Amino acid sequence: MGGLDLLYSLTKHFYSLFQHLWRSLEGRADYFVLTKNSCQMFLRVLIFVFIGLTLMIKNGFTQQSNAIRSFDPSPEEEMAAVHFYTSVNTYVNPVLPGDHPDPTLLKVGNDFYHCGSSFHFNPYLPIYHSTDLVHWKVVSRVLSPANTNIVTDRPGAGVWQGAITYFYGSYWIYFSSQGQWFSKASSPAGPWSHPVRVNENAGTGPLGYDNSIFVDDDGKPYMVIKNGQKVNRLQALGKDGQLTDSVIDLDWMNAKLQYSWAEGPVMCKRNGYYYYFPAGDVSGGQYVLRTKELTADSSKWERLGDFFKPITDPNNTFPRPNHISAPVQLADGTWWTIGQSYEKHGNDDWSGMGRQTSLYRVLWEGDRPWGVAPASGPVPKPALDNDNTPWRSVHTDRFDTDSLGPWWHFLTKSAAAAYSLTQHKGWIRLSPDTGRTHLLQKETDHYYSAVTQVQVTNSNAAAQGGIYLTNGKQSVVARLYYASGKNPRIVFQLDTALRELPRPKGKDVWLKLQRFEHQLTGFFSTDGKNWQQVGVPVSAVPIDKAQPDFNSWVGTSIGLFAERGPVDFRFFVCKDGFSSLPAIGSSNYYGISKIKQGQGTGVSTSSVHGGWLMISGVDFGAAGEAKAVEITGNATRGGQLELLTDDLEKGKQVAVVQVKPGGRLLHTGSLRQVSGQHDLFIRFPGKSPGDIMIESVRLLRQEK
Repeated sequence: MGGLDLLYSLTKHFYSLFQHLWRSLEGRADYFVLTKNSCQMFLRVLIFVFIGLTLMIKNGFTQQSNAIRSFDPSPEEEMAAVHFYTSVNTYVNPVLPGDHPDPTLLKVGNDFYHCGSSFHFNPYLPIYHSTDLVHWKVVSRVLSPANTNIVTDRPGAGVWQGAITYFYGSYWIYFSSQGQWFSKASSPAGPWSHPVRVNENAGTGPLGYDNSIFVDDDGKPYMVIKNGQKVNRLQALGKDGQLTDSVIDLDWMNAKLQYSWAEGPVMCKRNGYYYYFPAGDVSGGQYVLRTKELTADSSKWERLGDFFKPITDPNNTFPRPNHISAPVQLADGTWWTIGQSYEKHGNDDWSGMGRQTSLYRVLWEGDRPWGVAPASGPVPKPALDNDNTPWRSVHTDRFDTDSLGPWWHFLTKSAAAAYSLTQHKGWIRLSPDTGRTHLLQKETDHYYSAVTQVQVTNSNAAAQGGIYLTNGKQSVVARLYYASGKNPRIVFQLDTALRELPRPKGKDVWLKLQRFEHQLTGFFSTDGKNWQQVGVPVSAVPIDKAQPDFNSWVGTSIGLFAERGPVDFRFFVCKDGFSSLPAIGSSNYYGISKIKQGQGTGVSTSSVHGGWLMISGVDFGAAGEAKAVEITGNATRGGQLELLTDDLEKGKQVAVVQVKPGGRLLHTGSLRQVSGQHDLFIRFPGKSPGDIMIESVRLLRQEK
């Protein structure tokens, strides 16, 4: 037996031995920190990777015309791999794509809540909910701009911090806006109380703007205070939410600027140790200290150094994660945290999107915590169930309800009062008083086709409005809009780039802004089906790259705008399913890899078990509108692609597409009835890695 055969044989024996050991201990799980489910997930990952590596060496990979030679999997391989190909057990960061800075995380029972800094985006302080730490949705906003005169209404100001917590039987949000404030509620869904100012005192000093709340094992809460570069302190909170007891002065911690700003500090407790996690500054750095008692005595504290393990993945696009939330422990004994980072890989700069938030596993070496280093590919998710929440992406809105969804925001208080859902039923009317008004969401993707239907009333012939993509300061803006007046036209503009076309006759205009990475293309239509391009594409790099003054601490937003008069909008869709959806724009995947072939870029499987990808937030249109699906790609031997909505296991199969062998072809399949917005899963067949390569998918309004 050769060395590789021996390695493969030992791997299989190790797998069998572990199975036998596990079965013998099934009734004695109390001896372990991890539960059975967590151990099984870990085992499957370990064995699948180990067997996969040895088999890759043993059998060899040959690439000819992007095809990978296949081999027959053993029963051990099947058992190890099936977990990841039949259900969604992995995720790809970020789980909160787009602008989600300064995250805090709260676990109450089986629910998780997230909040962070909202700055000048209002309504302020959106609260996100999740049951699995991967899928998040906005459930409320704490502060309405209508009754909030404590907030400065300009970029770079607004509301900082957004620390969500639970103590003394209530949910609390502590935030900074010209002082430290709190609101409380009986449920994170609200309603939230009118904000109350936290009283300062001479002993504690100014309360800062980057605080968090730590709740000890006995239920006693503490404010983790951060004010300026060298001030780090702790002080208990009473049942009224105000400071009590004496301050615990930790200013020695960053007296020599050891941690740059030592900002965004959070705390947790484990095995009798208190852990204190300060971030460096907005550019990165995350550190950890520990102590056995809450004391100002520096000799009782240990500096443990960096929190995150060194990054070894050369393809990682989130290079300096920090500003983590306080780590939380799950029922299976695992620990997790969320943290922010700008996105950049070499010269491919997406810093303009803001600080995006990712989910990280926390490992313990004895009583020393380590954050798992960022990775560019899929990693095992927590052993938690999703409550059918979709992946975080820009929401479709057909404006058919009496209230605006919590996913929308405004950049000024005046804009928050300049819309109506009742003046034109089934539409939203934006009515600027002077200048420009807007309605926006946080941009979440690198690939999409945003579509809206625009109508300008006859009494406002000078009005103009359309799709709006802006940086944090509104100093760099892409606008695709209908300009009415004596010379009606369609205009597409970003910085000095300007494209114009005369507007055909008709009451309504449909507009489409298509993004493909750093390239934007404008389109218009008079029926929403047949589109005309508005000049040549425009580079989005001026918006996407790092911005001056850290983009006023926020990121890009996309949505609608109006100026010079009221404009009505029938709907807003960001990921139009009837436009091309690039396969490389998936938000989650497993068992596939990117492949360049000729002029096209697509994805294909890298395993004998097949693979899957998920394109988030796809809009399927109204009921009965989508009749078929079209996939662009090629195959060496062909096979069957399965399309599902919302989940691999619990979701609905909506189409099966037969892919024929050959070069770049269009492959179509009938679509079962589906409407509205869904996460779209595409499952590849097994047995033949690299056989089928797909570039894009598109919905059709009629079968071919």
